[in-house]
Amino acid sequence: MAQVTLGKTGITVNKNGFGALPIQRISQQDAVYLLHKAFEHGVRFFDTARGYTNSEEKLGVALKGIREQVFIATKTPSKTAEGFWKDLETSLHLLQTDYIDIYQFHNPDFCPKPGDGSGLYEAMLEAQAQGKIRFIGITNHRLAVAHEAIASGLYATLQFPFSYLSTAKELELVEACAQQKMGFIAMKALAGGLINNSAAAYAYLAQFEHVLPIWGVQRERELDEFLSYIDQPPVLTGELQAVIDKDRQELIGSFCRGCGYCMPCPVGIEINSCARMSLMIRRAPQAAQLTEKAQAMMQKIEDCLHCGKCKEKCPYGLDTPKLLEENYQDYREILAGKVI
Repeated sequence: MAQVTLGKTGITVNKNGFGALPIQRISQQDAVYLLHKAFEHGVRFFDTARGYTNSEEKLGVALKGIREQVFIATKTPSKTAEGFWKDLETSLHLLQTDYIDIYQFHNPDFCPKPGDGSGLYEAMLEAQAQGKIRFIGITNHRLAVAHEAIASGLYATLQFPFSYLSTAKELELVEACAQQKMGFIAMKALAGGLINNSAAAYAYLAQFEHVLPIWGVQRERELDEFLSYIDQPPVLTGELQAVIDKDRQELIGSFCRGCGYCMPCPVGIEINSCARMSLMIRRAPQAAQLTEKAQAMMQKIEDCLHCGKCKEKCPYGLDTPKLLEENYQDYREILAGKVI
């Protein structure tokens, strides 16, 4: 069983973290079933967020009675100390616990520090002193903020997108965390669904001893794949390396990661789905992307105001209006021919 220790926290678990964002899309009964099955087969790290609608509530129901046997990480998006305390108390209540193992600032556009005027880091320290949180973490999609957090020495963990589609810039973050003995939690290890070979994804990340991937799980078959890797972890063979090389050639570049930080759109365009449709339709069952619902979603691009707000908010600096136009044109051509 491959294990990882998250930096100086001492938290040691197998390299299968449960990413609980997707369970907000399924019923409580189904979510609790998946969470119980994950625990029964060895998963011990569960990551959620205040912003994931009812994810915390479902985790609370599922993990009640086994709380001391698991590690829970959640997040606050608040930009004020007052909001911080409200989020923390709500999370504790919904998670049915009196402490959180890793409490993370959720993708802030700056690195909270003592004395910065926001009061956020001071609130973290007070919550830690009260025993309501054990370790302070930060999540981000911005390289500059992530580097500042690592250099500050204020954080026990960094959560950042990392997969075999990541660039040398992301790899620098991973290496910097290792040097600082800081835990690295890899979100979007499947690149938001663009990576469809979980064995290749697992084998690549297994090379980094201090990196803990959190896999977004919504279906039992998805969970079963990752559970099978606990006892039989995939090895980076020549065959899997060939998969990685092919995907890198096709996908690395200016593609939408689907993070959703460009949202909401003032006219209701589902930017984080529409701006990556050309890739998804070629890497997933085509029929699922050509339904009437999907067509209506893509047609909404015609209402784009070209206001540029999505482009301003993209943490990857993508020209999202241009991506939307290109994806819509490609989609219409596919619809016309019904072939790729």
